[in-house]
This record gives sequence, C-alpha cells and structure tokens, in this order.
Amino acid sequence: MTLIVSPLRDAPTVIKWKKPSHVITLLEEGLMSQAPRALYPDHHLKLSVHDIWEAADGETLPDEGLVRKILDFAEGWVTLDPMLVHCWAGVSRSTAAAYLIACARNPDASEAAIAQALRKASPGATPNPLIVALADDVLGRGGRMVDAVRAIGRGTYVYPGAPFEMPSRF
Repeated sequence: MTLIVSPLRDAPTVIKWKKPSHVITLLEEGLMSQAPRALYPDHHLKLSVHDIWEAADGETLPDEGLVRKILDFAEGWVTLDPMLVHCWAGVSRSTAAAYLIACARNPDASEAAIAQALRKASPGATPNPLIVALADDVLGRGGRMVDAVRAIGRGTYVYPGAPFEMPSRF
C-alpha cells in the first residue's frame, strides 16, 4: 500500500493517473473549495487547518482532534490502491500526515527509518512539527517521532513540492 503526497495543484492529475481509493485534503477553510474531486467521495477526508505550529489570530491550529481524524480515516484504508494526502504545497501538513499514517501502521518499526524513507522520497519534505508532536503523543511514541523528524531536518526549499510516493508498510 502506497502513500502519495502531493501539492494541491497536482492532486487532480494524481487522482486521474494513480486512482487512489482514499484522499486526505488538508487546507485552510478558504481554499477548501479548490479541493479535487476524489474517485470515491465517501473516502475523501477534508480537514480545515492552517500550516502553523503556534496559535495565530484567525488561523486554525492543528490539534489532537485533527490527528485522531486522520488516524481513524486511515484505519478504513484496506485496499491495495494508494492513498493520496495533499495540502497546498505538499511539503508540511501532508508530509506530517503521511508520516503519522506510516507510523500508526507500523507500531514496531523505527520512527527514524520511516522518517528516513520520507526524506528519501522527498528532499523537500518538512513535516509540520506540531502535527508530528501531537501524533507522537496520540500514538504513545515517547518523543521518538519528534526526534526522528528533527533528525532529518528541514527539507530543501521547494514551493510547491512535487508529488512523491512512499510505502505505508515497513
């Protein structure tokens, strides 16, 4: 099972050619109308959230509820078809969501190995640190997810990123 991460601009093309069974959209509310149409509307999770890690007036901060919605949705992903996770740039929110899904699906795998696979798949990936920290707490990883993402560092500057694929099983 493959996770595909994409910026918004490339999501319709990814859907057309890769045919993901499940789609996660992470955009601020004002951009949600631009979300692509999924092949299976019942398998499209749309979450309004800004790409921030500290509270800011008028912006939606990621929270534990967001992480739990992603995890609950990903539990329903049982097909061999890929899952698409996208945000505006395909760099921060979506890479954090893909990372937390991979960690959840592999409770005995090294968080560092999963983070390294993310970095190998995308030199520009820079997972949102708050989403990662919240997921680390929810999954009971004792700070290892945070440490692993910190160890791979910020990705090379890209804006927006390019679509990439990574495994969901380790």
